[in-house]
Amino acid sequence: MKKLLRQMTVLFAIFVLISTGLIACGGGEVAAPEGEGGPEAVDSGGEETAVEPAERKVATFVFTQEWDSLNPIYTNMWFSTITTQIWNAAAWDFDAENNLRPVLVSEIPTMENGGLSDEGRVITINLRDDIMWSDGEPITAEDFLFTYEMTINPSNTVGSTYPYDLIESVEIPDEQTVIATFADPFVPWAATLWTYVLPEHTLRPVFDAEGTLDTAEWNRNPVPSAGPFVMAEWESGSFARFEQNPSYYGDTPNLDEIFIRFVPDDAGQIAALRTGEADLGTFISYSDVPTLQDAGVNIASVPSGYNEGWFIHFGENAHPALSDVKVRQAIAMGFDRFAINEDLLLGLTEPAVTFWDNSPYAPADLEAWPYDPEMANALLDEAGWVDSNGDGVRDKDGVELVLVHGTTTREVRADTQAVAQQQLAEIGIKLDIQGFDSSVFFASYGEGGPCATGELDICEMSNSPSFPDPNTSRWLCSEIPNDEAPDGNNDQWLCDEELDALFQQQSTQVDFAERQATFDEISRIMYENVYWLGIWRDPDIWALSGRLTDTELSGATPFYNIVNWDIAE
Repeated sequence: MKKLLRQMTVLFAIFVLISTGLIACGGGEVAAPEGEGGPEAVDSGGEETAVEPAERKVATFVFTQEWDSLNPIYTNMWFSTITTQIWNAAAWDFDAENNLRPVLVSEIPTMENGGLSDEGRVITINLRDDIMWSDGEPITAEDFLFTYEMTINPSNTVGSTYPYDLIESVEIPDEQTVIATFADPFVPWAATLWTYVLPEHTLRPVFDAEGTLDTAEWNRNPVPSAGPFVMAEWESGSFARFEQNPSYYGDTPNLDEIFIRFVPDDAGQIAALRTGEADLGTFISYSDVPTLQDAGVNIASVPSGYNEGWFIHFGENAHPALSDVKVRQAIAMGFDRFAINEDLLLGLTEPAVTFWDNSPYAPADLEAWPYDPEMANALLDEAGWVDSNGDGVRDKDGVELVLVHGTTTREVRADTQAVAQQQLAEIGIKLDIQGFDSSVFFASYGEGGPCATGELDICEMSNSPSFPDPNTSRWLCSEIPNDEAPDGNNDQWLCDEELDALFQQQSTQVDFAERQATFDEISRIMYENVYWLGIWRDPDIWALSGRLTDTELSGATPFYNIVNWDIAE
């Protein structure tokens, strides 16, 4: 395992600072972070004297997506996940070079220290003896067991039970020891297990009383928490504040408060960053990079395994044309993704070929599907989709080739939709484009999300494996949600038995070369069948004001060293 992680670290860890500079301040009206105000009057022997209070260090972040939930078992939203690192804590996390780093544990489990045994089937976790929740209660093995139980309990409509549903048993012989036993060796444990912990002493009474955590107040107000900061306030649609956790067991953060402002679109974020109203922004479009650089904003590109892609739906209610591989290949060749990258993304990135681009698990000899509308037309003809009524849209057996494409309302995605709509129309495919608020678009099956329920034929989003590990449960047959089992993140409803077997196989392969070969086969199957179509490589682009210092960022756990972040005097 050490060898595997070391190899992955060398190949994954790239941290590129594109520019440096100072950021100015200004912009639209926004609620002021607490602690910003005028002099404070104090009583000094009957005589009032104006005394300047110590200036609180408040960093302002600006997010273009508001969280759907802060309870980690209910959300797969990226903005929720990265925020968890501010207020919660994991058993371990990853540093800027994607090396494993102990957080709640005293050491990382290895074969050498006995933490991994029986060929990786058994993982023994030894907790630190000084960790505690923000209310002063100790964090114990009971919290780890409770997190496992709540994730797999069918009474909770969680995002996914994976990989906890692969565990045969979790034992806690004492308050500081957790033993998880898998049915088979499970290689991706470090990137998928106990990446968060739930407070058993707070949530057990809720579950016992309600029979579920679905409506727990803690989902929106996660207090107590276990990270360096604790939630102070969340004003839906506007902002949220996190203040120092007085019971934090690690180093005291340099920042007194993190103020997160929610804005509706990229334009609002860029305006706040350019004028200095915000100290940090993320999910920056490539087209906005020059504007921010001109304003003196620092830009950091951090590979995180993400790639923008089209996720094609294969459920019973999907368009019948999508079940034909020739149609899917025609879509790939009828859409000029190279032009998208050159024109909309300023040539700063390129089409993603596989879900594992920029990793050792992507076959080097595969190339992005070419833009070839002539071949696309030929494939559609072969598949029997022809324009029989002369309306410009192909049809077959009385069914028009009209595909519903959905994504979030980000400007770059809306522009991509418009280009794709025009280009696919030229080969006789009509694209019905729709835009959604992120909280709706990323909703789960149980919440009626348009992707998960099959409302859309094609969903566009940026996604990644369990970075820095290549594992993903997205295409497992067992992860297809339904009314009886609404959890599961296979929102494409794709069940390819050969692919499923390979995904299950790779998670048990301790040998790096063997696992790499398996992913090579996985990538080829997905590529040839166009189960997923890469649009662009999508590393995390961060914008940072010159006020922020010591801001190391990790592609796996971005805010791993948030306690060291500071504001320049």
